[in-house]
Amino acid sequence: MTTIIEAKNLKAYYITQAYGVERTVQAVDNISLEIQEGEVFGIAGESGCGKSTLLKVLLGAFEPPLTVVDGTVEYHFDSERINALALTDQNLRDIRWSKVSYIPQGSMHVLNPVRRIRDSFYDFITTHQQVGRRESLEITRKYLADLGLPESVLAAYPHQLSGGMRQRVTIALATILWPKLIFADEPTTALDVVVQRGVIQLLKEVQQREGSTLVLITHDMGVHANLADRIAVLYAGKIVEEADTRTILKNPRHPYTQYLIKSLPHLDERAERVSIPGRPPALDNPPTGCRFHPRCPLAIDKCRTIDPDLITVRPGHRAACHLVTEEVIHATTA
Repeated sequence: MTTIIEAKNLKAYYITQAYGVERTVQAVDNISLEIQEGEVFGIAGESGCGKSTLLKVLLGAFEPPLTVVDGTVEYHFDSERINALALTDQNLRDIRWSKVSYIPQGSMHVLNPVRRIRDSFYDFITTHQQVGRRESLEITRKYLADLGLPESVLAAYPHQLSGGMRQRVTIALATILWPKLIFADEPTTALDVVVQRGVIQLLKEVQQREGSTLVLITHDMGVHANLADRIAVLYAGKIVEEADTRTILKNPRHPYTQYLIKSLPHLDERAERVSIPGRPPALDNPPTGCRFHPRCPLAIDKCRTIDPDLITVRPGHRAACHLVTEEVIHATTA
C-alpha cells in the first residue's frame, strides 16, 4: 500500500505564559505513524488524551499556544510531497477542500448561519473551480442525489435543518471536490443512535465511492468498529497501541486498550461494565515512566521509571507496554 501521511517523532505542546509563569502541556508527545492511501484510520482514546490536538497538527491547522516543538508531518500525493507543518496561508487555501478536507465536530463550525446551504456549496466549489452559480448548483444537486440527500436542503438555512441532516450536509460539503484525504473530528458527537447510524453509513459511502483516505477521531469505539480499518489508541498524548480494528477489538495487548474494550456494552448482557480506575493525568506534569502506570493494576517497578517503547508485537500490531515487551523478548529467544 502507498503511504499518504507520514508523521515522525511528533511533539506538539500548548505553551502559555501568565504572570511570568510558563506552562507547557504535552498534548502530543513523540508520536510516529503512517497512514495508508484508501484506508479508514481511527484515532481512539478518552477525552483529554490528545486526539483533537493530533488531528490539528496532522491537518497543518495549528496556531499558538499550540506549538510543534519537534517532528515532521508529510503528505504524499502521487509524486508530490508536502510538508504539512510548513504550509503558508496560500498553500492551505490551495489544498484545503480539494486535496485535504475536514469534517468538524459541530456542523455549525462550517455552515454560515445567515446563508442558505446552496450558497455554502457555491463558496466551496468556486474557491477551486471556475464555474458560475448555475453550474455550481447543478454540481451540488447531482452530488446530493448521488449521496441520497434531498435537494430541498439547498434552500434551507442551517438552523432549519435537524442536527443529523446538518452533519450529513457538512460531510457532503467537505467532500464535494473529491479530496484525497479527509479528517473527521468526532463526526457523530451529540447525535442520537439512529442518526449516528445514518451519518456512519454516509461516511462509509463517501469514502468507498471516492477511494479517499479517512482519518477518524472519536472516543466512541462502536463508531471505530463500524468504520475503521486500523486504530491507534492514544493515552496522555502517546500512542499506546496500534493495529487493525479486529485485532484491537478481539486481542488488545495494552492494559488501557483492554479497559476501553471491556467498557463497551453488549446486547443481552446485564453485568456491570468495568471502568478504568483513577483519572487521566495532567499533561503539564505527566507521570514518570509509563503514563498509564498510576491507573494500571498490572504495573511493575519498571513502569514507574522507564517509558516503554512502542514495539512490534506482530506485523501490523504495535504496543507500548513493558509486559508485552518482555513477552516478545521471551518468544524470540525461546
